[in-house]
Amino acid sequence: MSANVKSLSPTVQVRLQDHVATVTIHRPEVMNALDLPTLQAIRSICHSVRFQPQVRLLVFTGAGEKAFSAGADLKERAAMTPLQVREYIYTIRETMNDIETLPQPVIAAINGIALGGGTELALAADIRVAARHAQLGLTETRLAIIPGAGGTQRLSRLIGAGRAKELIFTARVVNAEEALQIGLINRVVPGAELMPAVEALAEEILRNGPVALQQAKYVINYGVETELHTGLAMESKAYEVCIPTADRTEALQAFREKRSPQFRGE
Repeated sequence: MSANVKSLSPTVQVRLQDHVATVTIHRPEVMNALDLPTLQAIRSICHSVRFQPQVRLLVFTGAGEKAFSAGADLKERAAMTPLQVREYIYTIRETMNDIETLPQPVIAAINGIALGGGTELALAADIRVAARHAQLGLTETRLAIIPGAGGTQRLSRLIGAGRAKELIFTARVVNAEEALQIGLINRVVPGAELMPAVEALAEEILRNGPVALQQAKYVINYGVETELHTGLAMESKAYEVCIPTADRTEALQAFREKRSPQFRGE
């Protein structure tokens, strides 16, 4: 699939190539802060690609080398009425839910500072790869508020309640190496190697069956929220979804013929 670059809004760009949709927050002048139009554009993208079989994986990143996203646009927030703030919080929360529940695997390519909503966006992804100079943190308590886009819940599930409480209570920002150590991110690479590393990881993932990837994501996401017995039952049902697919037949045929399989997501 050839490269295709779209600008669905002035602040969000989408590039589709080889089944990978790269979504770039394009507000470098304000550290890629998430204003309401940007969030609405991201939601629109999520709703669109959810049902596009040609999109098998998504990458979220920020424009430039300084910031993944600095979180909420505080200048915009300062001008909002209390009712508008509620609308914003609802929108950012649902945006992260939209990202997390996409059937396709999602990688966050953290190219710089990720604070507040920026870290929450990264937490909504399945896999997080960070540039060595990246910094992450849920810093909302400095502003006398709390993370409102899933940060309290996703961070504690990812790194444990104790560490999550420490980071949220102190509003401390961690560098990429510490984030890797505590399990907040999956990989750290030099800044210049971030996108090549993410592209290589995406290529490695996309060698595998699209239906199987979606079912694996579904059962991990929902199974981890329940007890083992129910999780195992969910795994069994997800496995059964894969059995009658054309991709599974193709995988077996390719194995017999000693070639790489050509999956179609069917």
